[in-house]
Amino acid sequence: MRQKSAQLRDPLGLALACAAAFTILAMIRFQLPTAPYFDEVHYLPAAREWLGQGQFLNQEHPPLGKQLMALGIAVFGDNPTGWRALPLAAGVLALFASMRAMWFATQSRFASIIFGLLLASGFVLFIHTRIAMLDIFAIAFLAVAAWQFPAAIWQPEKARIRLMATGIALGLAMASKWNAAPIAMLPGLAFLLARIAAGRRRPLASQRGLPIPGISLLEATLWLGAVPLIVYAMTFAPAAGLRENPFLDGGLIALHETMFELQTQVLKPHPYQSNWPDWVFNLRAIWYLYEDVDGAQRGIMLIGNPLTMLLGLPALLWCLITGVAQRNWARLAMVIGYMVSLGLWVFADKSVQFYYHYFLPSIFLLGALTLALDALWNRGQRLWAGGVIVASCALFAWFYPILSAAPLDGPNAFLTWTWLDSWR
Repeated sequence: MRQKSAQLRDPLGLALACAAAFTILAMIRFQLPTAPYFDEVHYLPAAREWLGQGQFLNQEHPPLGKQLMALGIAVFGDNPTGWRALPLAAGVLALFASMRAMWFATQSRFASIIFGLLLASGFVLFIHTRIAMLDIFAIAFLAVAAWQFPAAIWQPEKARIRLMATGIALGLAMASKWNAAPIAMLPGLAFLLARIAAGRRRPLASQRGLPIPGISLLEATLWLGAVPLIVYAMTFAPAAGLRENPFLDGGLIALHETMFELQTQVLKPHPYQSNWPDWVFNLRAIWYLYEDVDGAQRGIMLIGNPLTMLLGLPALLWCLITGVAQRNWARLAMVIGYMVSLGLWVFADKSVQFYYHYFLPSIFLLGALTLALDALWNRGQRLWAGGVIVASCALFAWFYPILSAAPLDGPNAFLTWTWLDSWR
């Protein structure tokens, strides 16, 4: 398969072009609204405290996402550009890295590019690229890890540096938001199971066999196990320099006990709260913004693309069946990633949940749809495969005004896009 891949043309240029186009599209009105909105009101004060060396605010979440927002404010100023510059960069990185991950996982130029198109037109990535929230940073670093890990398998001569990059990215993802943790365990587990299946007589020290010749299980444990934890812990180190040192009452462990208590506290019901069945069937939207602001009625509605979020469900089932039957690890990876990332919220002790918790599962969902469309394309059913992509982009264009804070006709303009009462 490596010989075959060497004969294929890497779609790097097309991936860069797609990322550039997405950047331009996302930058349109990304400074609007000019006042903090939705959860920016929680994270921006916490970011300012890092700049002023004050308190560790918003302790229910790790610090890295807020530190990156602080960096944006330091570079561009305490204004909408400063607040959202680093989330914008993270969103573009997430898109590009996801396309690269698909390329190394499938060696399909078509799958690589249409994955980017489906993500870009899937609504959720676009909206979170333009708002100062934590999720986009976790997604971006997980996408980098998903790119580097299969690249290490395909290019064993570069495996060590790529596994190191994978571990660093996994640590940064967990340091952005905890919901990255279940996915962060998967590369190490995949390496372990593959090496056990290889049947080596010295499974810990042997450098022979799958998934990467030349890398022992002990070394992989360093890169995929120890390094992520070290990187995660290092992001807390700057907190020791805050005026109110959060480590004084018991160190890092006590701080994490406080964080866990905040995560599991019982919260008041919220009008936009929902649960995983609502997310799976795209039933409950969140209005991040809907008001007369900056000289016009504007809105930003978070919901998944109505076409691809539903088509992705049978695609997941197809990936499961054919993945098992054909031992296609890329298809199985989409199913496992979806189940693990969604399963966190099925069993999490969190009283109030929201649609944006589906962000990470939805990426695996669109990955499964990508693989199904790639199979259709390769079987010659290109009208169906291409039609889904065109329809996804057309729906994105139709919803664009309420994804991008465009001026609307008036207070009742939302009725144009709220196809379900539960989206209102």
